[in-house]
Amino acid sequence: MTDGADGWLPFDEGASIGQVGSEGVILRDEEHTGGARITLERDGFAAPFSITCGVYGWLMHTRFFAHGWEAEREYATMKPALAAIVDLFPRPGDRAPEARLNAFTAAINGFVDRFP
Repeated sequence: MTDGADGWLPFDEGASIGQVGSEGVILRDEEHTGGARITLERDGFAAPFSITCGVYGWLMHTRFFAHGWEAEREYATMKPALAAIVDLFPRPGDRAPEARLNAFTAAINGFVDRFP
């Protein structure tokens, strides 16, 4: 898990680990303080391993894997990409909120393209 220095913390203080999630048994489950979540699961109906992630209110995305090592690698790669999306979300006082929103939505689309 993480100490939160990068914005990621254990979801529900780690209570979800070992529980059944949307795709299988939860192995890793983290939430970004800016409004995102990423979950690694095993033994699901669709595949041996899966990653479900989202940006609250904007994105829900699931990927499936045959091997745990591949899922772990992708989980580690997807976390900073999700954090980068959250960082683009318009904030009160932004000088060009529309431009920032356009960059935010483009980043979401790019994420889905990068991590099909």
